[in-house]
Amino acid sequence: MARKYQTVTIIGAGGKMGMRISANLQKSAYHVFYCENSPVAQQLVSEQGRELSDAASVVVKSDVVILAVPDIVLGKVSESVVPQMKEGAVLLTLDPAAAYAGLISQRNDIQYAVAHPCHPSVFLERYTKEEHQDAFGGVAALQHIAASFEGGSAEQKESLSEVIKVMYGPVNEVHWVTVIQLAYLEPTLVETVACMAGAFMKEALDETVKHSGVPLEAARAMLYGHIQIALAVAFRSTNPFSDACMIAMEYGREKIIQPDWKVIFEQDELDKVIARMLKIDAVKR
Repeated sequence: MARKYQTVTIIGAGGKMGMRISANLQKSAYHVFYCENSPVAQQLVSEQGRELSDAASVVVKSDVVILAVPDIVLGKVSESVVPQMKEGAVLLTLDPAAAYAGLISQRNDIQYAVAHPCHPSVFLERYTKEEHQDAFGGVAALQHIAASFEGGSAEQKESLSEVIKVMYGPVNEVHWVTVIQLAYLEPTLVETVACMAGAFMKEALDETVKHSGVPLEAARAMLYGHIQIALAVAFRSTNPFSDACMIAMEYGREKIIQPDWKVIFEQDELDKVIARMLKIDAVKR
């Protein structure tokens, strides 16, 4: 029988992620406390019919404490929150960077977890207007979650999975990995590579219009359609790239991609990018 977590506290309930997960938890059977220090953000919380609580009063009685605050302040916030937590409770953060860097305040008698949304897949079959509009996830479109819970029992993991599925819902599956594996997923795979590639394609679109004079709408139409084709062929082998396309792709790799680009998967490089993201001198490992 899984141990049921019943009481959840959200620290930073008025921030971007705090508001997103609060909207889902508010509709759930969990007893949820909403904590927020910023007066502007407090107003946002109150406008949604959520009663604000003082963290010092509610953290002590919470089964799960969610830190929905920016990465760069996670360490400082955890220093004030962790000593107040009850024995056996779970501290849940939403990104792996601070946990990987060793910035989270530690206690032997509580559990630590990280859960990050994968966001709705580009290949997701969508049937409603709401699903099509939900690019981020957490509203109508199904998404997967990547999470780490290395110190807890199977029963605790199952109970935490239920919380995660509600706060990020609708959720298809929670994929359990280690903290370091989660860090390789984000930032390395999805921010260092995928988000960079997305921003690079936008830059290439602008440069195409500027350099050739082709109408912007024509360039967008060509690029947007070919993004879909490129992903479908590369990831799902729907059709092979043509011989001419393969030659152009190789030319692109020669001109654009560094020959040693796979160095980003070395742990020393992971340390560097996370330290840069968190604005610290070095990670603690």
